[in-house]
Amino acid sequence: MYAVIATGGKQYKVAEGDVIKVEKLNAEDGSEVSFDVVAVSTGKDMICGEDCKKASVKATVLEQGKGKKVVVYKYKRKTGYHKKQGHRQLYTKVKIDAIKA
Repeated sequence: MYAVIATGGKQYKVAEGDVIKVEKLNAEDGSEVSFDVVAVSTGKDMICGEDCKKASVKATVLEQGKGKKVVVYKYKRKTGYHKKQGHRQLYTKVKIDAIKA
């Protein structure tokens, strides 16, 4: 059984026991969170749309952190313009505990 959840403007395909990194959530380490469910597969059939409003995905927050640095370098030739900038995206690592369809 797996589910498709939506959080932080992205969608993730998850199963029970998966550990994933999502956009930063306002939650403490060790707390439980739930996600919006887009679709659920029970093995035989796929549930989506209005039918999956009753479905839920529960997860436990493992840690908060920052991702690897991404270097953004802007350059325009012949003008002497260049600009170097870095970015580290904040994330929350969660473990999927239960999927209820």
